[in-house]
Amino acid sequence: MITTAKRLDTVEEYYFSSKLREVRQLMSEGKSIINMGIGSPDLSPSKAVIEAVAAAIQDENGHGYQSYQGLPEMRQAMADFYRDQFGVEVNPNNEILPLMGSKEGIMHISLAFLNEGDHVLIPNPGYPTYTSVTNLVQAVPVYYDLKEENGWEPDFEALEKLDLSKVKIMWLGYPHMPTGARGSLALFEKLVAFAKKHNILLINDNPYSFVLNDNPMSLLQVEGAKEVALELNSLSKTFNMAGWRVGMVLGNHEIIDAVLKVKSNMDSGMYYGIQKGAIAALKCDKTWFEDQNKIYRRRRELTEKLAEKLNCKVYKEGVGLFVWAKLPEGIESAEKFIDEILYEKHIFITPGTIFGSNGEGYIRFSLCVKEEKVQEAIDRF
Repeated sequence: MITTAKRLDTVEEYYFSSKLREVRQLMSEGKSIINMGIGSPDLSPSKAVIEAVAAAIQDENGHGYQSYQGLPEMRQAMADFYRDQFGVEVNPNNEILPLMGSKEGIMHISLAFLNEGDHVLIPNPGYPTYTSVTNLVQAVPVYYDLKEENGWEPDFEALEKLDLSKVKIMWLGYPHMPTGARGSLALFEKLVAFAKKHNILLINDNPYSFVLNDNPMSLLQVEGAKEVALELNSLSKTFNMAGWRVGMVLGNHEIIDAVLKVKSNMDSGMYYGIQKGAIAALKCDKTWFEDQNKIYRRRRELTEKLAEKLNCKVYKEGVGLFVWAKLPEGIESAEKFIDEILYEKHIFITPGTIFGSNGEGYIRFSLCVKEEKVQEAIDRF
């Protein structure tokens, strides 16, 4: 019998991969499932994006291998986007690396900078992939608490008490997933200072800035951030292009070069037509964000009503693609709570526990559900 690598003993199948199989089984049995679990936008990209891809398909030179660094025009569009939206100047020639989704960037960065036994600071609650990738590269996850009483922001006194001697990377993501906490420039300044003090590579995962958020921010707005920081971003949520797999990592050229060394050995470039579509998306004007947010605002209002119907307390300050809500007193297990709803009311909601132990007692609703379906979910109660 062929045995698997020992590294697989450190990870489990991604929660949504296994849970959605369960959901599909219920659907095959004739159950009408309303999926409020996963943050995969159901809205379409702009017309300009579709037209750009359609035109690119006809380009006879567009079907070969592409540059590992992407088209120069796409890197320029990414640089222009950061300048126009965040006031951040980056060199498109060597401070931006396009990615096939920012999720692969988590693996590339980890492979580029982590040795076996290095420590990695990971938010609790936070994106589960930070932990799984850390384990796969045989580094050591070290969790730092984010709690509601502290606005879902790090406690720097507690951080300073940790043994930081082996810490190489610190992951963060503001606006925060899953809670929707906005973060602030003041927080980013403290994080950059902390990273410089302890010689830690700081990485902000920033795909939610433009969803229901009137003050988009970048970690790279902080003076001197490029010395110790990278930022991941994505077109998945902002431009409804989750399945296209277009992301980017930005930072100083020496760090980007290290990530490129890994990436260039992992793939052979992004399809030309997708890059052309990404360029068109990045050129969308402010009306695009306004129109998207009108839809998400109505959905959020309805979703909050659903949460309150379940006697949950909504985190009203949250932005982004999700509604984070605290379970009623006396509920001991978020997973048991959502399973009862799945099997009795045929509505799938995400338990906060998949994001870490500090997610116990909370659930997360996706806004990637049409208004009439959210209303139907409300009516089922």
